[in-house]
Amino acid sequence: MAFIDEHFLLKTNTARRLYHEFAETLPIIDYHNHLPPNEIADDKLFENITQAWLYGDHYKWRAMRTSGVDESFITGNKSDQEKFTKWAETVPATLRNPLYHWTHLELKRYFNVSDLLSATTADRIYEECSEKLQSDEYSVRNLLRKMNVKLLCTTDDPTDSLEHHKRIQDGNLEIKVLPAFRPDAAMNISDISKWKTYVQKLESVSDTSINSFDSFLTALKRRHNYFASMGCAVSDHGLEEMYADDFDDKSIALIFNKLLSGGAIEPHEERKFKSAMLYHFAVWDHEKGWVQQYHLGALRNNNTRRLKDLGADTGWDSIGDFPQGRTLSRFFDRLDKQNNLAKTVIYNLNPADNHLFASMTGNFNDGSFPGKIQWGSAWWFLDQKDGMTDQINTLSNIGLISKFIGMLTDSRSFLSFPRHEYFRRILCNLFGDDIENGELPDDIELSGKVISDICYNNAVNYFGWNGLG
Repeated sequence: MAFIDEHFLLKTNTARRLYHEFAETLPIIDYHNHLPPNEIADDKLFENITQAWLYGDHYKWRAMRTSGVDESFITGNKSDQEKFTKWAETVPATLRNPLYHWTHLELKRYFNVSDLLSATTADRIYEECSEKLQSDEYSVRNLLRKMNVKLLCTTDDPTDSLEHHKRIQDGNLEIKVLPAFRPDAAMNISDISKWKTYVQKLESVSDTSINSFDSFLTALKRRHNYFASMGCAVSDHGLEEMYADDFDDKSIALIFNKLLSGGAIEPHEERKFKSAMLYHFAVWDHEKGWVQQYHLGALRNNNTRRLKDLGADTGWDSIGDFPQGRTLSRFFDRLDKQNNLAKTVIYNLNPADNHLFASMTGNFNDGSFPGKIQWGSAWWFLDQKDGMTDQINTLSNIGLISKFIGMLTDSRSFLSFPRHEYFRRILCNLFGDDIENGELPDDIELSGKVISDICYNNAVNYFGWNGLG
């Protein structure tokens, strides 16, 4: 029997009915990922499975390093086939890691490969998958179609021209590909020299002379407006923690002038500056009816030596233990008092914050929209069976799981969309267990509707993408 069969992760007959009747065939909305829009615009064909699967995937890179694989086979100069072989040799060592499930789900769903990946099968699977990827049937757009993707949002800096998004839109692709506004670099002043270079780029793309905090905001607002004109309805922020210090216009103007002149910034000044930036971004999001997302709690770039060699986002990040509750409350309350609180999704990386985040949403759900403030799906290190289960169970206990907007990939790979299937199977299994244990009514339509809503319908309504059907 194949490892990934139709009942994978579905332990009961009820769970199987729920998945196959209410979740399996639903389209996918992926409202947060890091896919490169130029590759969608070009309808790229990959030369081999290493390019499609291993380039940029720091989950796999970390596993390979842990298994003793030399960096030359990961991000180094070895051939693509050699790199794939080392990954194949690593896969049996990933038993009980989510990578083992994801690897075989992806091989099965995209390439119809049911064999377990190992050193023994590496050459054959590499050749079979690479040959398929070189055919038009496996172009980037067709990979999205294989997974029934209806809409996806990329992650884009305010200085991005969005030229590739324009190419996609001009080509009338039936899959909606929208930008998301990610202004982290605009408020990252830990490296003042790098920040000043960013300001110069912002000046150019916004056609704005930046010589004050007000003109800095004007430039960013112009980009915010431009993103909106390109269909953007989502912002995103990747932060260690929320910032909600008190500030006034005069103090922020002085801090900005100090930054612009290259002067040293005190820690309390950095917090004030970030607090002001987050506030202004949030007000703009509310004005436009956007959804704002906050990814909180990553301790990034821990390995200085490797960061210097390879750069950021190469697998040297971990869970952080930053305080979150009080600043989240202050931030939301400041906006709510002024009626400037937009629809909001918060994600935590530290599982110790699960109950905190789940309960925080209830403080600011005001009845104006179902689930206006959302606790987002299990993220990054929590994006696995236990993490998803804990998130679903905690939200069920403290909030309303029925109003949850479901899964996303947060991925840089076009082969990652079976993560939606993984989530849907886990969700259906939990509901199936409860029904068979007598903890939920034996009413398949009742639970089935909730599952369909979580997997697709709630996101359509929440983001206002009702034209998708």
